[in-house]
Amino acid sequence: MELDLRRAAVTALGELARSEDWRDRADAGHGLAGFAEMPEALGPLRELVLDRGDTFVTRHTAQALLRRRDRAGLSAVAAALAVADPNHGDWIDTAVADVFGFPFAELDEALRLCEELTRDTDDGTALGARRLYEALAEIGPDPLPPLSRP
Repeated sequence: MELDLRRAAVTALGELARSEDWRDRADAGHGLAGFAEMPEALGPLRELVLDRGDTFVTRHTAQALLRRRDRAGLSAVAAALAVADPNHGDWIDTAVADVFGFPFAELDEALRLCEELTRDTDDGTALGARRLYEALAEIGPDPLPPLSRP
């Protein structure tokens, strides 16, 4: 893996994320999601999931992160969800439904990862993971009971 090239890509996408044009920011969010495991991508990703200018950017970036179907993507969404205002929270919930609504087979793994993230050392990520778990639990054919409180 070419770490220098990956860092350069994150830097370029981070610059695009600061564009005035919502389409540029949405493209940056989609692109940066592919680098969610890199610490330098997390700040720009959080800003894009919580985009102040257009909730399309929120939804598009959250969808790209959730489509990774891994700890890095779910953790990034959970961290943003922990501090999201109600409007952004609704759009993140919509992205969850978009990505995990069907097929249900992938839902189990996402639920397992979110349950694990509720024990994250970062309180914000743990809080957001709880909310993300609850949103995912409502999607399945048989809604799950809420998580027990730690």
